[in-house]
Amino acid sequence: MASKIKINTRLSGDVAEVKSLILHPMETGARKDPDTGELVPRHHITQLTFTNNGEAVMVANFSTAVSRNPYINFRFRGAKAGDTLKVSWVDNLGGSDKLETVLS
Repeated sequence: MASKIKINTRLSGDVAEVKSLILHPMETGARKDPDTGELVPRHHITQLTFTNNGEAVMVANFSTAVSRNPYINFRFRGAKAGDTLKVSWVDNLGGSDKLETVLS
């Protein structure tokens, strides 16, 4: 299955700017299904991690208060061309995804 993570990076000196879109429903458990009237079960990312050459550069712990398809934008220092940036997430139902890219 193809990754549901989209990532774009840009290097400026030793600073990497990371922009990422995570395709995920992020259900709160409070919304009702319009067809059945029953609550849609909770389904949300619990942890999102970005590592650069194996070192964590950003970790986010999410709850139900994050919108569908979260967009993440951050910068970190100490990056260089050729570094491997990995992103991974896990959700409350045991689902996960990961993707890696090389900084250039």
